[in-house]
Amino acid sequence: MDNCLFCKIIKGEMPSYKIYEDKYTYAFLDISNDGNGHILVIPKKHCTNVLDCDEETLAHVLATIKLIGNHLVNNCGFDGVNVINASGESAEQSVFHLHFHVLPRKKNDGMHVFPSLKKNDKTLEELCEELKVK
Repeated sequence: MDNCLFCKIIKGEMPSYKIYEDKYTYAFLDISNDGNGHILVIPKKHCTNVLDCDEETLAHVLATIKLIGNHLVNNCGFDGVNVINASGESAEQSVFHLHFHVLPRKKNDGMHVFPSLKKNDKTLEELCEELKVK
């Protein structure tokens, strides 16, 4: 897409700090420069988010996430990674090109990336019945 920031990065029209690239995916440092190596993994094919992405493209993105995660743990001294995605404006997606955040983690690094969620008024049984894929 012409106006998509991440498409411009893929085309080389905008600068990035490339971590990895293959035929289907591109991974680069997030410009926020937080989290000791916050990496974004995106497909080269424009998809808005997980909800409109075809399975083949999504599989390539996940394979790249796994490769980068293993590299961070096996070669860069990290203990694990968080993989985060927001799909849709209400989920706080800010750039509307599918992307996953890969956050390298070390034990006791002080980062708390999981949100505190308020308790639900419904029972698990009620939620299960409402949300079950039929």
